[in-house]
Amino acid sequence: MTDTRALILGCSGPALTDDEKAFYREVQPWGFILFGRNIESLDQIRRLTDDLRATVPGRHAPVLIDQEGGRVQRIRPPLADKYPSGADLGAIYASDREKGLRAAWLMSRLHAFDLLKLGIDVDCLPVLDVPVAGAHDVIGSRAYGHDPETVTAMGRAAAKGLKDGGMLPVMKHMPGHGRAGADSHHNLPVVDAPRDVLEAHDFAPFRAMRNELMAMSAHVVYTAIDPERPGTTSKIVIDEIVRGHIGFDGLLMSDDTSMNALAGTIGERARDIVAAGCDIVLHCNGVMAEMQAVVAEAPVLQGKSKARADAALAGFTEPDASDEAALRAEFFALFPSA
Repeated sequence: MTDTRALILGCSGPALTDDEKAFYREVQPWGFILFGRNIESLDQIRRLTDDLRATVPGRHAPVLIDQEGGRVQRIRPPLADKYPSGADLGAIYASDREKGLRAAWLMSRLHAFDLLKLGIDVDCLPVLDVPVAGAHDVIGSRAYGHDPETVTAMGRAAAKGLKDGGMLPVMKHMPGHGRAGADSHHNLPVVDAPRDVLEAHDFAPFRAMRNELMAMSAHVVYTAIDPERPGTTSKIVIDEIVRGHIGFDGLLMSDDTSMNALAGTIGERARDIVAAGCDIVLHCNGVMAEMQAVVAEAPVLQGKSKARADAALAGFTEPDASDEAALRAEFFALFPSA
């Protein structure tokens, strides 16, 4: 069997091209990720995930998606219910803690009902970023609240809902994107807060949930830690904060390589991601020339990174015996105007 490459890759459309099939067979990415451009119908999604996995036979390749709710929901009505945002869930928590935690669990458990039958088994959730006043809205309503205690409690409930449904969560964006003053899809956010403030506020939810199996990095510069490089490509941030202060020893994937917060060519970005200590290079847009450039820099999955990837895959469990219709009715009764 060909060695697995330290990569998660997207694809260009709702069905694989012959070139994509041949490419994935050759490079053997660890996993795949879907976006709105890959979504047409439930049967089509299932065929696509089957076809993706058929290119990497003999092992389980996770298929990821960003299905948060609110404005970040790749599978939308009529293929899936319209789900509320993290902030909507947080508003329930603010008035009734137990009801809020139940809402966060329910929504994730419903995501699992929606996604697992389509062959999607990893949801890039929970968002553990803690926004501050004046920050860019790129996180905004995606966050559960504006204090680390709320975000941690709701994040734990959301992660448990996915795991109880047979899926795995990915915490994002480690070590924290909430203070960023720019949208990292387009520009490089620079955060000037002192390290003690970052540790007490931004990093705290990740530290509290450090035993989860997977996390996604933040394309954010923290000048108090490394004024030169964003977290994704900073060995200092990954060694001292992610692996050190936070204590996370799970699988760390980069945020998307093609986001313009990162400098250099696509290949240079991938090289920097690997050199900094991310276990997996994530590339999302399915553009073949970009994927080829990323592959040229992405190593075979080995050593600690392979051990973390194997541990993540070993974390999948069978779904619980929840009644989908009952949970769906309970959840949407919390949002009568939805």
